[in-house]
Amino acid sequence: MLEVGTKAPDFELPDQNGEMHKLSDYRGKKVILYFYPKDNTPGCTKQACGFSERYPQFLEKGAVVLGVSKDTVASHKRFEEKQNLAFTLLADPERKVIEAYDVWKEKKNYGKVSMGVVRTTYLIDEEGTIIRANDKVKAADDPENMLKELS
Repeated sequence: MLEVGTKAPDFELPDQNGEMHKLSDYRGKKVILYFYPKDNTPGCTKQACGFSERYPQFLEKGAVVLGVSKDTVASHKRFEEKQNLAFTLLADPERKVIEAYDVWKEKKNYGKVSMGVVRTTYLIDEEGTIIRANDKVKAADDPENMLKELS
């Protein structure tokens, strides 16, 4: 996990519609950049729907939400449409951004060890500096917690 006070690495990734996004495009706004393991899984769906429900409140506070996983553009599009998501999902199948943000880690699941995305949320300020970093994210609570961080 990257440390608070670190300059957030810039990146360029396609969204669920295939349009490219750079972190630097969002200068002047706060960015909630959250990394999640997989589209259409129970925890990831709860987290995404929570961000989507609260998205107008994030916008009111001058923040945007960007979700990142290693799923494809097509998978993100299906996830967005199925859950009616209101924010941007970024596809990182090559894991360039996932690795730049240090969220590709060894995970243990039912005693089995594998590599995967550790659910992590970063809050990046208007100048591109990380001001909050959390890698102990509870999917259902994360959207509300991040909203409180902006208050």
